[in-house]
Amino acid sequence: MAEFGALGAFLDEYLELPIKGRDGTMRTYRIEEPPAEDGIRIERVTALAARLAAGSRGSDAAVLDDDAELDLYRMCLGDQYDRLVAELGWGAFKHVALTVMFWVTTDKDTAAKYWATGQQPGKAPNRAARRQESRDSSASAAANTTPSPASTSGTRAASRHRGKGRRPGRS
Repeated sequence: MAEFGALGAFLDEYLELPIKGRDGTMRTYRIEEPPAEDGIRIERVTALAARLAAGSRGSDAAVLDDDAELDLYRMCLGDQYDRLVAELGWGAFKHVALTVMFWVTTDKDTAAKYWATGQQPGKAPNRAARRQESRDSSASAAANTTPSPASTSGTRAASRHRGKGRRPGRS
């Protein structure tokens, strides 16, 4: 019969994020996992947002209004919310909040990928990034390949030479 050890050995109960504030000082913020009730609401809101974004509504439609978005961030960031709002610009604040949201709704690895790239896990890169990747890979591929031999005017080495005159099978 299986025995269960104490819960917690593999659970991540907090994230420590190094963040440079508006004053240029690097600080490490410890974001505790949310209470269970907030975690459930975060899951519900993000699942609803994903369904709405993938559904029949246009891509320009707002999934969350401003108040709901800030409430989601407040639930994710917990007691660090006010401090982060005061010390960060909007871009950095949103990046931190979304990193924590990915941690809460998926796992630490997914959050770390978002933290490092700013790219939503599982989402294709934007058009400009895809074009740049295409250019970069084409340029490096061209630089690393040996040119093909010149054309042999469409003949193949295995084809028989046919002389002038009648073709085989014709009278």
